[in-house]
Amino acid sequence: MAYLLLGLVLFLGVHSVRILADGWRTDMRARIGEQAWKGAYSVLSLAGFVLIVWGYGQARMQPVQLWSPPAAMRHLASLLTLVAFVLLAASQVPGNSIKSRLRHPMLLGVKAWALAHLLSNGQIHQMVLFGAFLAWAVLDFVSARRRDRAAATVYAPGRASATVVTVVAGVVAWAVFAFWLHGWWIGVRPFR
Repeated sequence: MAYLLLGLVLFLGVHSVRILADGWRTDMRARIGEQAWKGAYSVLSLAGFVLIVWGYGQARMQPVQLWSPPAAMRHLASLLTLVAFVLLAASQVPGNSIKSRLRHPMLLGVKAWALAHLLSNGQIHQMVLFGAFLAWAVLDFVSARRRDRAAATVYAPGRASATVVTVVAGVVAWAVFAFWLHGWWIGVRPFR
């Protein structure tokens, strides 16, 4: 569990600099340069991610059950992860109405993904992992909305064609991940 916690602190810590110290972040980027900042950010993020994966794998070997989720939670989790994939697609497809209205769909997608996994899992390492991501996404979303208001950011209206592409891409990505990749990469088949 120690590696999982260390990885979460490192990964989410790096991703929280803008939430907690935006002025310091701006100063450091100016001082060391954009490329050096991105390089350090990427290396620390990757190290945190590797520790999360390693720590989670280690914690799975000695699980501590906190609660046993009812079967209905798996169905709810499937729906929430479908929403999460569509939101993730919305963050990447330019000109869609979902991003225009929600402004930060990736953070909302992380929240939906984390909540889905909190509801459908009951072991302590799962609660730590998904709870940490949910808390981070909530804080980052609030911070991002505050920055938008301060900068008077205006999002262009979305186009119907881009929105359809977004939804189709999200649904297809969800299906591929849910039916094939999740079992292969994570070792758990959501639909067995």
